[in-house]
Amino acid sequence: MSQAHNSPNASPESWTNWSGLVQCQPNQIARPKSEAEIVELVRAASAANQTIRVAGSGHSFTALCATEDLLLSLEGHRGIESVDPATGQASIDSGTKIHDLGEPLSIQGWALENQGDVDVQAIAGAVSTGTHGTGPNLGSISTQVVGLRIVTDGGDVLDCSIDTDAEVFRAAQVSLGSLGVITSVRLRLLPVYKLHERVRREPIDACLEQLDRRIADNRHFEFFWYPADDAAFTKTLNPTDLPIGSGATHTPAAGAGLASSETDRVELSWRIFPTVRENRFNEMEFSVPAERGVECFLEVRDLVRRKHTDMTWPVEYRTQAADEIFLSPASGRATVAISIHQAATLPHEAFFADAEQIFRRHQGRPHWAKLHSLGRNDLATLYPDWDRFQAVRAQLDPRGRFLNAHLRRLFVD
Repeated sequence: MSQAHNSPNASPESWTNWSGLVQCQPNQIARPKSEAEIVELVRAASAANQTIRVAGSGHSFTALCATEDLLLSLEGHRGIESVDPATGQASIDSGTKIHDLGEPLSIQGWALENQGDVDVQAIAGAVSTGTHGTGPNLGSISTQVVGLRIVTDGGDVLDCSIDTDAEVFRAAQVSLGSLGVITSVRLRLLPVYKLHERVRREPIDACLEQLDRRIADNRHFEFFWYPADDAAFTKTLNPTDLPIGSGATHTPAAGAGLASSETDRVELSWRIFPTVRENRFNEMEFSVPAERGVECFLEVRDLVRRKHTDMTWPVEYRTQAADEIFLSPASGRATVAISIHQAATLPHEAFFADAEQIFRRHQGRPHWAKLHSLGRNDLATLYPDWDRFQAVRAQLDPRGRFLNAHLRRLFVD
């Protein structure tokens, strides 16, 4: 989550991301509560030739939100605008946190199709960065989007969907906030459902021996590998008709991991998906072709055991279906996402740099909200629709009003 506080310098406030790694001191931090206010702020900043960036929860580990000019905080632009039972779609204000969607949608009989195990992000930030959960037949939150409203350079309001402008929509589904300010997200929903969660601790070799079968046999499967004892915590989630409360409940372990004991429980989906993260950390994640997932993981495991033996935080292994979104890490290919972590209070640079070389050898694409060192030339070779995205970006933001230094490295320099 973001933090704003008083500063003795020229700017009245500074901004810090959730982990504390990214800090900036904008000339202005504005907190609009409506689309009309966002339009007015964008128009004023554009007229003043200022850079405009947007912060939701500040849960990105990269400098996506950093700016010296105008930072728009979406914390006041929250709420479910409407739910259409005829289409199973909901329109949601862009600053709404994912954890604020579960209960009100459930009351109306609906639920998100999938989500990750962190639910503190604002919906616009999760969409803009391709945030995802796990499941070989499931995509990121961005794939659940059926419509977006965006305030572009100069304050124009654009509605886009696959039916109204497919090219712009495919670019906007994962755009890193480089096309404008998302004000509303329309999501495709599922009827409310329950999930049966099973978490087991087992030797990593046993986990890998059964990996393909378990991925195929479960709606959701993932594992966390713990270096200290070379063990995996495997997690499966499956829809169920069993009554809520079946099985043994558990309390997630604070900080680096899942529960230290086995879990078997049934709950509504929005209560099952999230895991509490009490200790702050920094993270790197790359998505590699699904067929290279195990090989890539084994190289990361060997790196930890051979060179970075002080690393104790888990390595996470998840799956994701291929999609057609221009800048999605799963664009055009079934994917395995491998994540590494380190406590925010400890150095991460050496380990992350070594791991990144492994990910890159396996054609890995970085999670846009997580740490990586790739620039425009590297990225252009990884995304088959890179030029199509760049064309839309040039069309909607010809003056680069929504590009900060980090995004210029990704798209321009």
